[in-house]
Order: sequence, then C-alpha cells, then structure tokens
Amino acid sequence: MEASPAQISQAVQNLYDTYPFPPEPLLDEPPPGFNWRWQWDAAYNFCTGQMPSRSDIRILDAGCGTGVSTDSLVHLNPQAQVTAIDLSPGALKVARERCQRSGATRVEFHHLSLFDVAQLPGEFDLINSVGVLHHTPDPIRGIQALAGKLAPGGLMHIFVYGELGRWEIELMQKAIGMLQGDKRGDYQDGVKIGRSVFASLPETNRLVKREKERWAMENHQDECFADMYVHPQEIDYNIETLFELIDASGLEFIGFSNPDFWSLDRLLAKAPEALERAQKLDIRAQYRLIELLDPDVAHYEFFLAKPPLPLAIDWSQDEIFLSAIPFRHPCIEGWESQHVFNCDWNLINLTDLEFAFMQACDRNQQDQLTVRDILARVELSIDDVRSLLANKLIMLKTNK
Repeated sequence: MEASPAQISQAVQNLYDTYPFPPEPLLDEPPPGFNWRWQWDAAYNFCTGQMPSRSDIRILDAGCGTGVSTDSLVHLNPQAQVTAIDLSPGALKVARERCQRSGATRVEFHHLSLFDVAQLPGEFDLINSVGVLHHTPDPIRGIQALAGKLAPGGLMHIFVYGELGRWEIELMQKAIGMLQGDKRGDYQDGVKIGRSVFASLPETNRLVKREKERWAMENHQDECFADMYVHPQEIDYNIETLFELIDASGLEFIGFSNPDFWSLDRLLAKAPEALERAQKLDIRAQYRLIELLDPDVAHYEFFLAKPPLPLAIDWSQDEIFLSAIPFRHPCIEGWESQHVFNCDWNLINLTDLEFAFMQACDRNQQDQLTVRDILARVELSIDDVRSLLANKLIMLKTNK
C-alpha cells in the first residue's frame, strides 16, 4: 500500500530525529567562511546586477535542519530578522543550541512543515530552502506554499537533487531497501546494512568507486550516510522536471547560482558547428543539452523571484559606471590582504592600486564615493575596475 503524505512526512521526521542533519559541530563563535547565496546584498546583486535599497529584511529558512544555514543567515545579515522552520523536533533542538552558542540571536524557530508555512505572519524578502523540497511528499505544493510567503521584489533560493549525478545513489537506496524488508523505517539498521554492503562489494564496483570519489569524505558520519542512502523520501530532477516545478511556483526563474557550469562554451568551444547549433536552441533546451553532455549533476541550485524586480542596469556604459557607488563584496575570504578568495573561492591577487581601490570601497558605507571619485585618488584604469567587478570583488549601487 502506498504511503500517505502524512505517513511520508512522519517517516522523514523520524529519520531526522534519529540522525539530526547536517551534523556540523557546534561552535562558540560565528561559522567560518561564506556562502554568498545566504547573504542578502550578494544574492540581490547576483539576481539584479546592483545593490538592494535596504538590508533590514525578513528571512525565512524553510527546512533549517540543525541550523547550519540559519546560523550563517543570521551572522551574514546583521540587520535582518530570521525565522527558521523544520519538521524535526530533534533537529530543531540542535539548531537552537547552535545559534545560542554562536551568538545568532535574531532568529525565531518554529516546529512547522513547509505545507503549513502560511501560519507564519507576514511575508519574507528572502526565503532559503536547501535540500528540503525533494524530501516532501508533494514538492509542487511545497514550493507553492513558500511562494505565497515571498514578498513582492523578494528572492527565493532553492536547492534540489539532480537525477543524473545521483544515479548510483538511487541504486544503493533501492538495494538497501530490499535488504531491509520489513525493517524499513529502522534507520540505524539501514545504516548498518548499507555499510556492510559497501564493505563487501569489490573495489572495482561502480557504486563503490562513485562513493569513494565523490561522497566518502562526508559519509563517514552516520548522519550523512543515512541522509543519502536510507532516506524514506526522495525525488530527483532533470532539467525538464525541474522547470515543471519552477513553473508551478508562479515565480520568475532568475538563474542558476553556478552559471559557469551552465555555459555551452565550457563543453562545445572546440566544436564550433555544434556550438552554433546549440545556441539556436531555447534556453531550457540548452540547459538540458548541457546536463546530457556533462551528467555529473547531483543538484540544482537557483534563484526565483516575485516581481517586481528593478530593471537591469547597463554598467557597460562608462558614464553610468563612473557615477555608480562601489562597495567591497561582503563575501571575500582573506580580506584585508592583497591575496583573497572571491565568493566562488577563486584566488585573486590584487595589485597595489587595486588594493587601494578596494580599501576605498570598504569605507564606502560612510564615504559614499563614486567610481569616478575614487579614480581621482587612485590611479587605476576604468578597465581595471571593471575587472574587479567581473571577479566579484566589488558591487555597484546607482547614485540617485
């Protein structure tokens, strides 16, 4: 007999009560590193090409688990009020302790399903839902519920699984389920039998090879192994089914947050005729072609928006560019030094003049200098400043 939505939700709750996820250690300090997708200014800049007009926003972490994302959302957005919900009381207990210990105080936690998110008051400027929709019995109903809580001009950041890059995982999930039989739902038994199967299979086995090359580093923890191989509910997507989900949300698709992967040039630059033909396809067909040619797609990470968003600014026009107010990108690792990692973790080595320009941008919350103002003091070319923008080291705001 097929399980009801209520039974599926209960099974998912039981898994995360048994194995709270993610299992990152609790810290008595803010979390290290940056995820720019969780920082409002950076996310808004990615989606619109400019800075937001305000930072005192409301954020919803929809399916917060043990609070790893919640902790970062609070610390990365010091003017925001954060609300976090999850289905698992066990995971929420860890999330509360995590945020209390790290000093992430601007957060409210609620034991609540995605389907019941309408019970929360008001609307949210940013909704973050990572690794959640694909574990619900009805992802379309879930994304529509979230869309109903998104404020006009707001952004939603979504992460769901991809079927092509998780093919071996699906096979092992089915194998463990067969071996568990009537013990399915006993997640500790599932982890035990799954680990014994991996240990028994020959090293040349495709499932073993994939586990070792891609997942083993995190799966040494039982919480991660259970989440990957013993989960009672998982729906994996391809581009075609993904856009069915997106279209059902009623929101605007802004783009994937790893755009370099979705570049035709990356795969077809050495086949100009094929590239020319591919570029004539509509954008969704181009995405589908890319994942067929590079099927190592284990997840999709993307932004949706509820109109109206501001019109895109053409920063290529020199006068508009020079009149803009530049700010240092908030998600740079290693600042203040001339050797930094940008938000994509690419190492950037700054010249003395570039460093001086960046220092001026860092003070610009108070100074509000334009690009032209700073270039009058720092002998850098406009092309060099454009390079800083392209390398995601600065963000621009219109000078109105």
